Amino acid sequence: MLQAVKGQFALTMTLLATALWYCRQLYTYIAHLLKWWSRYLQRKFTNNQGVSAEADLLGYCAKEWKEETEQAKHMRKAYEELFWRHHVKYVRQVRGDNYCVLRAVLFQIFSQGIPLPSWTKTTDVLKLPEKLLYSQGCNWIQQYSFGSEQYTGSNTLGKLRRCIETLRSQWMEVSSIKDPYERGNLCNALFADESMEHKLYEAIKFIMLYQVIEVYECLNNKQECIPSFFNQLFVRDTSLDPLSYMMNHLNAIGERRGLDQVELFLLGYSLEVKITVYRLCKFNSAVSQESYTDVYQRDWPEVFLLTEDDRHYHIPIIRM
Repeated sequence: MLQAVKGQFALTMTLLATALWYCRQLYTYIAHLLKWWSRYLQRKFTNNQGVSAEADLLGYCAKEWKEETEQAKHMRKAYEELFWRHHVKYVRQVRGDNYCVLRAVLFQIFSQGIPLPSWTKTTDVLKLPEKLLYSQGCNWIQQYSFGSEQYTGSNTLGKLRRCIETLRSQWMEVSSIKDPYERGNLCNALFADESMEHKLYEAIKFIMLYQVIEVYECLNNKQECIPSFFNQLFVRDTSLDPLSYMMNHLNAIGERRGLDQVELFLLGYSLEVKITVYRLCKFNSAVSQESYTDVYQRDWPEVFLLTEDDRHYHIPIIRM
């Protein structure tokens, strides 16, 4: 009897040890799988991030411009000037596509919790496409291009409405968050979703077009109180009126080109922010720092851009 009990006990201990071994192996496998999945998601999130985390400005410069060419020396001096004179201590890298200016400006608007432009309080932005098409006779807006989508025909109004609704709802949600940390987390999530991003940028492009149409009508009605940069926009052969501006300039933004200098004025005017650009390629010249706003708009919130070549823009972070 005792021998049988001992045998049963030994068998039980063997089975228990075997079960523990399998549990340990399963735990190790699951831990390895979770670690691999975590790294995969981290890489995927990082690769998709439209705006990177803050990086030390001089460290970024040393990494990007470590050669001994004249251009590299010029850039190192420009970055040092930016660091010591303008108190730019950090930089956020922005994904380098043709939406980069819109991305850099909108990210700052969202992360700072800047409210919607004041003109949206008296204008139903969701009805702007229909207003322009039916009330103002701009049937040509159906030729609007959504980045790589060159022509959408009868679907244009619906797509525009969805883009504007996305921009409005996301802007209202972000600006209502008082905690900067929570607001920053939401911004990071928004600017890691490329499909969402493109809707936001196409809505901003359309708002820019709306402002061009409004000011053009004011000019035709001999109204004088308009921002001076519109004269520069309408004097070009390629943008004599809103239609030519859309066809020759706006439709290409995001697909074949970014924004030019006069469009930085238009962007700031449309979103009611001052845009200040540090142009490192123009270091030690009169245009190394430019503000794209009219004098009477000084009370608007300010956002900053940094560019090395007037094509690709990053976000400079100022710390006193």
